[in-house]
This record gives sequence, structure tokens and C-alpha cells, in this order.
Amino acid sequence: MKNSERSFARRIDLTSLQLFVAVCELGSIGRAAEREFIAASAVSKRLSDLEATVDTALLYRHSRGVTLTPAGESLLHHARNLLFGLERMQGELSEYADGVRGHVRVHANLSAIVQFLPEDLGAFARQHPQVKIDLQEQLSPAVLAAVQEGIADIGICSMEHMATGNGQAAPVLQQRPYREDHLVVVVPEGHALAERQEIGFADVLPWDIVSLQSGSSISLAMRAAAAQAGHALHQRIQVTSLDAMCRMIDNGLGIGLIPDRAFELMHGVGRLRSVALSDAWARRELCIVARDFNALPVTARLLAEHLCQPAIDARIAAAG
Repeated sequence: MKNSERSFARRIDLTSLQLFVAVCELGSIGRAAEREFIAASAVSKRLSDLEATVDTALLYRHSRGVTLTPAGESLLHHARNLLFGLERMQGELSEYADGVRGHVRVHANLSAIVQFLPEDLGAFARQHPQVKIDLQEQLSPAVLAAVQEGIADIGICSMEHMATGNGQAAPVLQQRPYREDHLVVVVPEGHALAERQEIGFADVLPWDIVSLQSGSSISLAMRAAAAQAGHALHQRIQVTSLDAMCRMIDNGLGIGLIPDRAFELMHGVGRLRSVALSDAWARRELCIVARDFNALPVTARLLAEHLCQPAIDARIAAAG
């Protein structure tokens, strides 16, 4: 570290950064002072000192509160990352004091959680009982964002169509194969499509569709396929879980797309039939993502290697 960088690090005050973030979140020095139980004048003085340290204005002050300058927006991004890192450090060190030898934060999409993670995480937990795993379900774009921002150590999601979620490209992350699944069309018993062995998505488009929420990887894939076919997608009902989707379909409210293994696991939900979807995009690869697998903490790296093992075994079996 250069002398100028070391000097800058010493001059940055963590309390001032915390107050700066509070002011940005609330848009007001007064409201931030109330939340942090400190005098507004003290907050204002710390912000002025912070601006002097970085030698640039961070906030536009006006009668309605404050707004960020471009430099303030940059500092807010870095301050949040820094404070979040300190919280993680404190949490992990306290867990070591309590006898926990590691802490891994995992964000995964619904398909991975329903189909594969209960068994995979259970096996890992039995091998490493003192490692704590925090698992959160997120939509695939949110999984990528969480890993990119350092909120999650590793993520598990489908990478297809991620650039279409909000018009922006997916974050550049390292990825490794995890598992594969195959989407099937789920219909009620007696439906016109129920006796089909296989169906193309073009034949699904005339029907009302019960879908997962719009940012899910399956929903993004359906929209992309419908647009390519030049046909409207009749998403009449959106739900947040696969069992809710099955119940809607069972009650005649539409048909839906579900990963094959997930449908097998929920086969008791309603009187339903599944029809294989023949389109190439229906066969999906779920990936494990990280900013840098080699830079992960030891316990996170162990979990990532454990989760990658089925894909490695499958490649070895195929080569044999």
C-alpha cells in the first residue's frame, strides 16, 4: 500500500461512514440524527469532515433534505460494501468463539432449492456439522447480484436469459456446473394436451399460463421463446411457489412449466399430468457462481466443491 493510500485509510472514520450511509438512506440529516441518537449538528460536522477528507462535495444540501453528488454515489457504494464486510467479519468471528468453524452464505433460485439442495446441503452438514449455512431463496437475477455485491459467498441459479431480466447484462462471475433439469408442461387430467408424450412450446402458447413471478428464470425463458415465435404469452396468474402453481393448474386456471424433478417431488398436489417440453431451451443447466472460487473462505470453498461433485461424477461417467 502506498503512503498516500495508507494515510487516506487512517483518516477515514467508520462512524462518519455509518452516519453518511444513514443520511443517504433517509435523505435528511435530521432524520438520520434521530435514528442514530446523535445531535444533528454533530452529524453535519462529521459529514463536513468526511468531505474534507475526500476533498470533494458528497451531498447537495437543500431545504427538503440532501441528495447525493456523483462522488457521493460512489462513496455510498463503497461504504456499504465496507460496512457489510465488517458486519460479516464480526458475525464470523463471533461464530468461531461459539464453536462454529465456518459460515457460508448461499443464495439460490427456487428450482435448485426444491430439486437438489435439501439432499446436497444435508450431506454437507453431516460431514461438517460445525459449519453454519445461511440459505436464501432469490430469483436468478437477484442471486447473481447478491454474489456480485458480496452479500452471498456463492449462488446457484440458471444463467440462461439473464440479460433479458432488466435489459442489463448479467454480472461477470465465475461459474461451474451444478445440476441439469428439464422443463415439463403441467396440465390437469383430462386436458387436451394431457395425453401428449412431448410438446413444443409453440403449441403451449394458445393456452392461459400459470407462471412464477416475472423475474424468475422460467418466466424469462418463456417470454423470450414467445417473442421469438411472434406470439403473445397469456400469463394470467403469477405465483411465488411451485406448489401454488400446481394448485392453480389443478383448479383449471391454466397450464404451467415446471422442472421435471420438482414435479415428481410434488406429484401429490392435485390431479395433474406432465408433458415433456421438446424445445432445446427446456433442458437447463443450473450453475454455481462466485466472484472468485479460489478466493472464497475455506468453508465456502469446501461447500462449492461438494456441490460441484455430482457434475464432475457425471462427466467422468460419460467419458467412461
